[in-house]
Amino acid sequence: MSESLEAQIKTFTSRLDHLIRRGQQVRDALAKDSSNPSAIVATRAWQEECGVAINLLSGGSKAHWLARSFSEAFLMRSAKGNATEGAAPKEIVQRLLDVLTQAVTALSREDGRPVIIASENVPPRRFEFVHNPELRQVLEQAFTDARQAMEQGDFDLAMRTSCGILEAIVTDALENKGLSELAAAGAPAGKIGDWSFDQRIVIAEKVGLIRGGCARLPAAARAYRSHGDNGNNAAISERDAKLAGQVLNVIMRDLNPGR
Repeated sequence: MSESLEAQIKTFTSRLDHLIRRGQQVRDALAKDSSNPSAIVATRAWQEECGVAINLLSGGSKAHWLARSFSEAFLMRSAKGNATEGAAPKEIVQRLLDVLTQAVTALSREDGRPVIIASENVPPRRFEFVHNPELRQVLEQAFTDARQAMEQGDFDLAMRTSCGILEAIVTDALENKGLSELAAAGAPAGKIGDWSFDQRIVIAEKVGLIRGGCARLPAAARAYRSHGDNGNNAAISERDAKLAGQVLNVIMRDLNPGR
């Protein structure tokens, strides 16, 4: 096993162990009161983090057994084995914990079979939904850069890169929508390029391009353009960087619902 792959396995194992511990806390909170708003919010946030980790481990392939197991965890089966409505929140959490445990086991096997797809071999995230073809390759590279920065612990770069991608894809969607429809939704005067990051998000939500996923963006992410200016150089936390990446993935799904 190469040193690079061994380091990746250690990193992913640590990440999965952390997610399992958090998942157990989420499950216990739901067991006490499944209708508790804070427990519900914590559950959703944890599930999103699980999704990001599983996506990385499966190389972004929905056909990978981990990706399939993750998706199936949200389904309830009928007596005939057909998928019906969603399962109860506590049951979903337990199923996801089982999937994470299987992933840890897969990472530790020594039978010579592929363990994970190494980062350098993961296919780039595609941005076919972006209307401006000149942006697509740039965004693909930026998405890879953000992921690598996160893995290397450069949370400042990871957050700023994720926010830059987010702003670019929202702007592209707004430009394709048409100024008349944007104006009817209360868009500010002037070019879209002159609007603030927050203004672009608000208008994109009003015209139905995206939903409310950006509500989870931390203050540092919303002010990412000015980070480092005028003494605004506070350290970016791992949590802020993770949230920015999670929100980016949510908005990408909004703009590309067929993915």
